[in-house]
Amino acid sequence: SGQMSFWGATVITNLLSAIPYLGHDLVQWVWGGFAVDNATLTRFFTFHFILPFIVLAMTMIHLMFLHETGSNNP
Repeated sequence: SGQMSFWGATVITNLLSAIPYLGHDLVQWVWGGFAVDNATLTRFFTFHFILPFIVLAMTMIHLMFLHETGSNNP
């Protein structure tokens, strides 16, 4: 299962390299180096931990704006 996770992370992050001009630099930034390694695992773990809090904050901000302006159907 570890090999499958490694190759899955490699393939998915390499999709970012299709972005013109900054794709390869973006891939190296996501990896934390020149290949999928411990730094990549740490970044993925951090992202998966922080993401729900970001979604919750954005949802609360969205609801705040809805209540501030009044939510009416057209």
